[in-house]
Amino acid sequence: MQSAKSEGPTERELTPLVLVLGVLLSLVMGAANVYVGLKAGMTVSASIPAAVMAMLVLRVVLRRGSVLQANQVQTCASAGESLAAGIIFTVPALVLAGAWSDFDYLTTTAIAVGGGLLGVLFMIPMRRVFITDNSELPYPEGLACAAVLEAGDGRSGSSGASALLGGGLLGILFKVGIDGLGLIATTVERAFATGSRVLYLGADASPLLVAVGFIVRLNVALLVFLGGALSWIVALPLLDAGTALASSSPLDAAWELWSSQVRFIGVGAMVLGGVVSIVQVRSGLVEAVRVLRERLRGEANGADEDRDLPTGLLLGVGGISIALVAWVYWTFTGNAAITALLAVVMVLLAFFMTAVASYIVGLVGNSNSPVSGMTITAVLVAGVLLTLVGYREGTEALAAILGVAAVVCCVACTAGDVCNDLKTGQLVGATPRRQQLMQVLGVVTAALVLAPVLQVLHEGTEGGIGGPNLAAPQAQLFKSIAEGFTGGAALPWDMVGLGAGLGALVLALDRVLAARGSAFRLHLMPLAVGMYLPFGLGTPILLGGIMAHLLTRGSASEAEADRRVHGGVLFGSGVIAGESLTAVLLAVLAVYGVETGGLFREETLATWQLPATALASVATLLLFWRAARRGARMEA
Repeated sequence: MQSAKSEGPTERELTPLVLVLGVLLSLVMGAANVYVGLKAGMTVSASIPAAVMAMLVLRVVLRRGSVLQANQVQTCASAGESLAAGIIFTVPALVLAGAWSDFDYLTTTAIAVGGGLLGVLFMIPMRRVFITDNSELPYPEGLACAAVLEAGDGRSGSSGASALLGGGLLGILFKVGIDGLGLIATTVERAFATGSRVLYLGADASPLLVAVGFIVRLNVALLVFLGGALSWIVALPLLDAGTALASSSPLDAAWELWSSQVRFIGVGAMVLGGVVSIVQVRSGLVEAVRVLRERLRGEANGADEDRDLPTGLLLGVGGISIALVAWVYWTFTGNAAITALLAVVMVLLAFFMTAVASYIVGLVGNSNSPVSGMTITAVLVAGVLLTLVGYREGTEALAAILGVAAVVCCVACTAGDVCNDLKTGQLVGATPRRQQLMQVLGVVTAALVLAPVLQVLHEGTEGGIGGPNLAAPQAQLFKSIAEGFTGGAALPWDMVGLGAGLGALVLALDRVLAARGSAFRLHLMPLAVGMYLPFGLGTPILLGGIMAHLLTRGSASEAEADRRVHGGVLFGSGVIAGESLTAVLLAVLAVYGVETGGLFREETLATWQLPATALASVATLLLFWRAARRGARMEA
């Protein structure tokens, strides 16, 4: 792949237009990803959708700009998206656990800014280790993003814009049909009791989830579905549900049994995945420490150091970030000694997890990064340490544990995105220093809107965050683990152990597949996430993955496969943006007392909701397939 620097020796990467567009996309994609993560329990990397949007706006709408400028825009936008993932996986747990009554703006923003900036800063001394001097990591998503940028020469500009807008319209209409009119059901589910056992079947109706599956492709989508099947179809009927069935319906009993027992099988697998990831990057950690020491001593390679932000600036911004996080811990605990302990633990864990996230992103892509496993590890470490020092009672201890997890999660999510974007920048000839500035800008701007979006969704969605419409499975997970250390309900350690054993088996089988050169891999984290998610999410995700597979079947290379799904990725990105932003808008209306779901009477809904849901779901799949096929033909 040729460097885009050949376009001109005096080409400017950063212009006022680039800065404004990067900030706007960071805000939009950050807000959209809040909804996606709360609903689906997982997010997709925004680098490729952001690159597509940047090229469309610059080349098609404004008819100006360059590959390097589009790269800087997507760098800023994807930084905002990744930060949103770090916040929504953890901060809602503070509300769900009762430590907060609502989303505190200053504290949430401080967690986001501090954790996000540390993710950017810690990645800088690791750039040489994982990107510049590393020829072993393939960076699949970084390569794909660079290909999208360099192919954005206007050849498919109008069709790309049409696909993006068409997907957005579908997402809007479907979300209005669900929450605005109430004519489409969010989930179609049934449960059946057989003696003291319960069987469950269900599927969500959401084009957003189909888009997620299409973007992550069949391997990951199938693993998510298989994880859900292991939990809901295999494990759930093996457990005795007699007590739950005595006082509730089969459907309620199934959810209760899954919530209190089955989902912790996925927790055990995630913990193992996080530990294994740390072991895998041990040599990279040592090398990163050496590079950091060289920079602090002024011994770093001059040419390479000049391409990064100055060391003095890194230390200054890093100090401010740590001070922000320490202030958060002080507000949680009011204890100087505990605050200092938590700050030290956070910094050490953040440095470790930056290396882990960077390595995994380079190996299998940002969408497969084991963020959940890394965050669980942070929860366990913080919980054990606070237990050892005797600080484990009350909401203060709970908030302290979740505070460490929240910052580490933001660090891991942001660092993985930074690593991916820096690899893309290397391929297209971008200047790392300018990319790092845009990443800082994306983090800070997105951090300003995350708390209001969370609060609006919590107040304006029926059941709030943690309810049936925004289950927030990841936040529920971290809440449960933290409560296990602070006097809440004891964790079902037998299920956690079973999950760890199952995870070890999966890792062993994956090594066999790798040795045989199999294209299909048993990545542990998507499988574990599937075990923890509601089963209904896995079905539309799998359907999206199957669509992508049908389009890429017979591709001569990965580059050809990427070209074939390019149109579908555009359409899916539009769906995600349209449905997510509509959900936020409807929540805003609800907060201000505007009723949007009362157009149809209950008897009408009881008669027509299921047929309407089925019809809308089939129409969605056909439209998605048509748009993806059309895009594949135009890219051929």
